[in-house]
Amino acid sequence: QVQLVESGGGLVQAGGSLRLSCAASGSIFSISLMGWYRQAPGKQRERVAQITSGGSTNYADSVKGRFTISRDSAKNTVYLQMNSLKHEDTADYYCQMIIVVVSTGPSYKYWGQGTQVTVST
Repeated sequence: QVQLVESGGGLVQAGGSLRLSCAASGSIFSISLMGWYRQAPGKQRERVAQITSGGSTNYADSVKGRFTISRDSAKNTVYLQMNSLKHEDTADYYCQMIIVVVSTGPSYKYWGQGTQVTVST
């Protein structure tokens, strides 16, 4: 059984910073892709940032230059450093990982439980 546990959300003023973490635990052989998504009230979930096992990253246009995704593969953990936060960044943030449980098996997509980020004006 694989679990993803997120932390680091909270309330911050506009212009402030937060750092989200997401750690995977359980039976894990390898993790290829790690990412962060967010869902604001009344809106669809959108991809914020992704990072491959090789360290390549991509970002949504709305967060480029403000957010940084990173990973510690030894700890099965992905981070999202969020700077210069705006009110429109307010959302529930979810981590996602593509995980291979056994070496000869397929990969599966796992989600964290979500952490709330609220940016006040």
